[in-house]
Amino acid sequence: MTAPTVASRPRVAPGFRLQWEPAQQCHVLLYPEGMVKLNQSAGEILRRCDGASDVDAIVAQLEEAFHATGLREDVLAFLAIAQQQRWVELE
Repeated sequence: MTAPTVASRPRVAPGFRLQWEPAQQCHVLLYPEGMVKLNQSAGEILRRCDGASDVDAIVAQLEEAFHATGLREDVLAFLAIAQQQRWVELE
């Protein structure tokens, strides 16, 4: 498994579906055996993982949306965990 880089284009892996769950007021990742309740940061990152945007573009979108800077390392760290959990695939 190759670690995510700024040039990686992550996407939610087959078998998983990301959706907003109004009852829980959060994004969840659904899969045949269950559900993963995501915190706000994880949901915001995963909803941008479309397989077309690279990590640099995702970071730029997040930094603009949340008026923040320096998110690259946090996003890469989350994507590494998400990849280990098989929630995302990298192009």
